Amino acid sequence: MKAIAITQAATTGNNIDFLKEIDLPVPVAKGHDVLVEVKAISVNPVDTKVRAGFSAGMPRVLGWDGVGVVKSIGDAVKLFAPGDHVWYAGALGRPGSNSEFQLVDERIVALKPASLDNASAAALPLTAITAWELLFDRLGVQENGNEGDVLLIVGAAGGVGSVLTQLATRLTRMTVIGTASRPESQKWVREAGADFVIDHSKPLTEELARIGIKEVTHVASLTNTGQHYQEMIAALAPQGKLALIDDPEILDARPLKTKSISLHWEFMFTRSMFETSDLLEQHLLLTRIAQLIDKKIIHTTLGEHFGAINAENLKKAHAQIETGRAVGKIVLEGF
Repeated sequence: MKAIAITQAATTGNNIDFLKEIDLPVPVAKGHDVLVEVKAISVNPVDTKVRAGFSAGMPRVLGWDGVGVVKSIGDAVKLFAPGDHVWYAGALGRPGSNSEFQLVDERIVALKPASLDNASAAALPLTAITAWELLFDRLGVQENGNEGDVLLIVGAAGGVGSVLTQLATRLTRMTVIGTASRPESQKWVREAGADFVIDHSKPLTEELARIGIKEVTHVASLTNTGQHYQEMIAALAPQGKLALIDDPEILDARPLKTKSISLHWEFMFTRSMFETSDLLEQHLLLTRIAQLIDKKIIHTTLGEHFGAINAENLKKAHAQIETGRAVGKIVLEGF
């Protein structure tokens, strides 16, 4: 089968040119695995981070969003049958979706939304899982609850922010404030449903004061946490909650003490990486997201379609992600 893999570490500079097409045998489904014929993928920051940090001797197939058709199933599979159209975000420690066929554990797979085409669906799984777990599992927000609370989403125009804004505005009673710095990204966040949009290139407390918000109860920091850390703490109410998904080089938790602010990290690969007892929760939440999409409550976050799944288009997608200026998700479709 055809696959696109990172094949070499760079001795100096960027190794993006070492994304190359390779040929691999089609894997065989066993146990809880389903073999999926991949139809569409999207590219996430995790792809670029794993590529940049690659140092192994064997090529590694990247890709952690996939939509496709089940071709065969392992002997322990109960949720799917050949011919099912599915979507998933995969597992960090296994070969990814940048290949014609991929093995995925059924417990982190769901039927794709019937109302979306493959490309539109591919934009969502990883970011939807991340946003859902961050909001409901890490921050402890309740569906149809938290009236009077205020959620600040830092970096709301990206893939996770685009879904998180929708979930928070449609499924809770919180006031939702998204940050974005450019006119096109601010427009995107408004269209996702944010009650207010502020500019994160300016001090967050000043921007909140500008819209009449004295303090917030919850913060979801999706990018540049280190840059905004002190401002987020200043903006948070006593006993507030801060959750993040990025990787600041240093994070001193001591300034959180005075306000008794709780700190939460979201990493959507935790369940699959450690095969936790609640692994099935990712199947269930992807199923719920698909239902919300088919009911027109949540919409796709597709930003740009980069064409077919090949090495050249993946290089372009990785380069765009690394600018930090992508709005919505980048998808590719078909081999």
